[in-house]
Amino acid sequence: MGFCWSGECGNRPCWAGHYMPCHAEWVGPTVLLCIYGFCSMMRPIEPFLTEFLTGGTYKNLTSEQVTRQVYPVWTYSSLFLLIPVLLVTDYLRYKPVIILQGFSYVTAFLLILFGSGVHSAQLAFFVYSISMAADVAYFSYIYSVVQPRYYQRVTGYVKGAILLGFSMGALLAQLLVSLGVSLYCLAFITVISLSVALITSFFLPMPKTSLFLKETYSVQQGMSGEDSHDSESQDVYVWVKSVTAAKHVGRMFRRLALDCKKCYSSVAVLFFCTWAALGKCGFYQVVQYVQFVWVHIQPHNFTAYNGAVDGLSTLSGAAATVAVGHMSLEWSLWGELVLGGFTILIAGALFLMDLTDNIWISYIFFFLFKSVYMQLSTICTFQIAKMLNRERYALVLGLNSFVGTVLQSVLTAVVINTLQLTLTSQFLIYASYFVAISLLFTVRGVYTVISMKRAAGANQEERDAHLPEVSTL
Repeated sequence: MGFCWSGECGNRPCWAGHYMPCHAEWVGPTVLLCIYGFCSMMRPIEPFLTEFLTGGTYKNLTSEQVTRQVYPVWTYSSLFLLIPVLLVTDYLRYKPVIILQGFSYVTAFLLILFGSGVHSAQLAFFVYSISMAADVAYFSYIYSVVQPRYYQRVTGYVKGAILLGFSMGALLAQLLVSLGVSLYCLAFITVISLSVALITSFFLPMPKTSLFLKETYSVQQGMSGEDSHDSESQDVYVWVKSVTAAKHVGRMFRRLALDCKKCYSSVAVLFFCTWAALGKCGFYQVVQYVQFVWVHIQPHNFTAYNGAVDGLSTLSGAAATVAVGHMSLEWSLWGELVLGGFTILIAGALFLMDLTDNIWISYIFFFLFKSVYMQLSTICTFQIAKMLNRERYALVLGLNSFVGTVLQSVLTAVVINTLQLTLTSQFLIYASYFVAISLLFTVRGVYTVISMKRAAGANQEERDAHLPEVSTL
C-alpha cells in the first residue's frame, strides 16, 4: 500500500503507484506534524534559561533586568499578536503560519545564544512571542487535512509528541548538566532541534480549504492559471484578487461573530472555557518565574535538578491525562466540582512552595502543581471538544488563549512592573489567584449538582404520578 502524504487521497491511488484503497490517509500529515511538534518542543535550554541569562558565566544579566524588563516582553507581545495571527492563520491556511512559527523559534534562540545585553534579550522574547501566538495554527492544522473520523486518533498522537518532546528535552538537559556540560551546549542543541522542526514544516501538505470557511478560492486559482501578459489583464487580476480577499475577511468576521455567539451560549462550555483561560494565565505565570525561586534557594548551583523535575512532571501529567481519558464519570454533573476541588491542590502546592527554603520540597510541590494542572487542562479540553463542532474548536482555542494572555498581561503589569513585589509576595499572589478560581468552581459545581439532582427527582416524581395504580386482591 502506498504511503499517502497529502491526507486527502481517500480511495484514489497513492503517489507510490499502488492502486489499492488507501486506509492511512491520515498517516502522512500526522507523522510530519508529530516530528515537528517533538522537535519544536525539545528545547533543553529552557529548564535552565534563567540561570543562562542571569549567571555571571554566560549573559550576565541581573535578576532584576530579566524579571522586570525581559520576561514581560513575551507576555505583552503575545497579547497583541494572538488575534491577528488567529485571523491570518485561517486565510493563509495554516501551513505558512507553522513555517513562520518554526522560523521564529530558530531566530529567538539564536538571539538568546549569540546576543548580549537587555535589548537583544527583549528582541529574542518578542520573536519568541510570535511563535507562541502561532500555536493555534499548529493545533488547528491537522483538522483541515484529515477526515473527521480520524480526529480523536491524530489529536492523541500530536499531543503525545509534544509532551514527549518537552520531557526528552528537559531530561536530556538534566543529564548533560549533571555531567558538567556547558549551558551553551544546551542552547546549541536547542537551535539544532528547532532547525529540524523548521525543515519539517516545509514538507507539510497544504490544506485546500480553510477551517472556518470551507471553500476554495476558485476565482483566484482560475485567474492565476491563466497566461495573461498584457497590463490590463494583470490589473483585472489584482483587482479581482483584492476584492476576493476583502470579501473573505468580511465573511470571516461575520462567521466568527456567529460562532462566538453559538459557542459561548452554552453555560457548560462557558465555564470550562473560563477555567481553561484562568488556568492558562496562572500556569504560565508560575512556570515563567519559578526558576527565579530555585535560583534564590540555590544560587548558581549547577547540580540543581530543574530539568529532571520539569521532565518528570510533564511525563506524570501526560500519564494523568491518559488516566482521565479512561475515567467513567458523569462530567456534565461532576466536572465543575472536580475542577474546583483539584484547583485547591494547585493553590496549596504554590503556598507550600512559597514558604519553603528547601529545594527538594520546592521541586516536589512544583511536580504536584504541574501534574494536577495538566490533568485539569485535559478535562477542560475534551469537555469543550465534546460540546462543540470540530470546526469551531480552533476558534475557541484561540479565544481562550487570548483571554488567558490578557489576564496574564494584567497580572504581570500589576505584580511585576507596578507593585514590583518580591518573589515570596509574587507566589503568594499566584496561590491566592488559584484559591479564588477554586472557590468559584466549587460553588458553581455544588449549585450544578443540587440543581440537576432536584431536576432528576422532579422528573422521577412526575413519572411516578403517571403510573397506573396496581389493584390489590
